[in-house]
Amino acid sequence: MFYRELSEEESSSIKSRILYEDNHILAINKLPGEITQGDKTGDECLAETLKAYIAARDSKPGRVFMGIPHRLDRPCSGICIFAKTDKALSRLSEMFRCGTIHKTYWALCCAKPEREEAYLEDWLVRNEKQNKSYVGKGKEAKLAKLNYKFLKSTERYHLLEVELLTGRHHQIRCQLSHIGCPIKGDLKYGAPRSNPDGGICLHSREAVFEHPVTHNTVTITAPVPSTWKGITD
Repeated sequence: MFYRELSEEESSSIKSRILYEDNHILAINKLPGEITQGDKTGDECLAETLKAYIAARDSKPGRVFMGIPHRLDRPCSGICIFAKTDKALSRLSEMFRCGTIHKTYWALCCAKPEREEAYLEDWLVRNEKQNKSYVGKGKEAKLAKLNYKFLKSTERYHLLEVELLTGRHHQIRCQLSHIGCPIKGDLKYGAPRSNPDGGICLHSREAVFEHPVTHNTVTITAPVPSTWKGITD
């Protein structure tokens, strides 16, 4: 099995962004614009790039396994977890489905919410053609729940910490927009302008879960992109 040869710059970038790795799991700090798995664009996905990186780093002559137990939207950044074994993939996928992986996000918003902390509960309807979700009702509506907490303000934007309680399509983007706090760069949900890199300032900040094989508690934290001016870790 042959994988494409990564440039030194690509390999260095991957190496610097690996947040956690053992024999069963690899977690990387995804950049805005990277896709987790292949889609209709035909762009190389992060899973394939990681396969090429592992094949070269570990001198693997055969197939590299890189399972995808969850996805992170293309314009978002932050923790993306991959499985290096079938056993880990099966168990991680179930954990994501059941919500036993505790996920925290950071969102840099265009407005400060009225309340500094709140629980949001909405019914979301997904429009497949627009690839967008709306707060609404109907047979197709799904319950979406999250907690948010205001952390700080920069000169123009406002940082919220979001605890995701359900995993609906574009849930954080839609629910924050609904309370008048669209995420910086997110034109689809009401931001006034795009970000130079085409991404949005929604970052998968922390993941806490029981390791699917060793059963130890794993805590992973991802630094925010350097483009988040005024936000320090």
